[in-house]
Amino acid sequence: MKNKKELLQGNFLIAQSGGPSAVINQSLVGAILEAKKHSQIKKIYGSLHGIKGILEENFIDLKRETKQNLERVAKTPSSALGSVRKKPTPEECRRMFEIMNKYNVRYFFYIGGNDSAETANIIDEEAKKDGYELRVFHIPKTIDNDLRENDHTPGYGSAAKFVASALMGDNLDNRALPGVKIDVIMGRHAGFLAASSSLARIFPDDGPHLIYLPERPFDMEKFVQDVRKVYEKFGRCVVAVSEGISDKDGTPIAAKFTREVDAHGNVQLSGTGALGDLLAGVIKSRTNISRVRADTFGYLQRSFPLVISEVDSKEARKVGQIAVKTAIKDGVSGSIAIKRKKTKKYEVYFERVPLSAVAKETRKMPDKFINDEGNNITSAFIEYARPLVGTLPVIGRLKGMKVAKK
Repeated sequence: MKNKKELLQGNFLIAQSGGPSAVINQSLVGAILEAKKHSQIKKIYGSLHGIKGILEENFIDLKRETKQNLERVAKTPSSALGSVRKKPTPEECRRMFEIMNKYNVRYFFYIGGNDSAETANIIDEEAKKDGYELRVFHIPKTIDNDLRENDHTPGYGSAAKFVASALMGDNLDNRALPGVKIDVIMGRHAGFLAASSSLARIFPDDGPHLIYLPERPFDMEKFVQDVRKVYEKFGRCVVAVSEGISDKDGTPIAAKFTREVDAHGNVQLSGTGALGDLLAGVIKSRTNISRVRADTFGYLQRSFPLVISEVDSKEARKVGQIAVKTAIKDGVSGSIAIKRKKTKKYEVYFERVPLSAVAKETRKMPDKFINDEGNNITSAFIEYARPLVGTLPVIGRLKGMKVAKK
């Protein structure tokens, strides 16, 4: 570790990337307020719309922001600096170093998911090749909860709370007007978010009755049989399904309806109701169930302002603070990962990991979280997710004491 006199002097640049979340601005504000404490950081810039803003020199002065306004922004969902989905080329990296040198930027922080970590890793490696002294840190964020090295990621707890709350309402609606209801929930490769719908269950007959995740091959015939079985038992059926469910060959069911891909090569799965319509159509055509409906939650899960997990909010702030502290005091690049302590009471610690350990690839739901039939979750998942989500709405039910007929 360098002593205080040897600490790298220069300016600070931060940006946000990928899909927004309900707590991404907590990380932003945590990093800004921490940066203001360190004298070796002279100016604090924010790049509008990620690395696109760097290439266009589209910066704002964050040091001039008051603490009062920053705290207001911290509690506001979505990306305050704007976002982007862009993978830089080596030529663009070199151009960014020229711009950073122009603004004397020596500390760069990128808030985002695995694609953002990949971008940060590319920038860090290119900086080393060019001999440009730069501290690059990835600050984790993704509602999919699929970052490697992390027990869970900022953004997931709040999105999961939204999903659980929404499924509570959907279950009540379905109980009042019985039928089949299918909810398509975000989750490209990992089913953590769709699995959180299980927290909606209060009473034994509550939905979602079936949950389908990308970690298990999706079989249409079995799906129809599962729905029919639940419907025969309860007279209704609520289904939660990840947008990324795939067939036995690994092809996403939704990919059959779109060819659109982003800069990182990801097939566009969100923003369309095609998957829900397909599944609802199959149930209608292969069963005698007349009332079948489907909803695609889409982007609603990401930035809903009234459903934010307290734990998620606090941890999002913390990863921003720790990223800045580590970059300055340890003089290194990396990503801050959230680890869970093996204690009965929920506790976490934070650890710097190499950018390459988080970049590009994603993790999946552990087998212990998924039931043997592949159409539901286990109690182990409930134990894992409940502290991340926190309190949920209180649901009541009439006791149903029938009056004798006269």
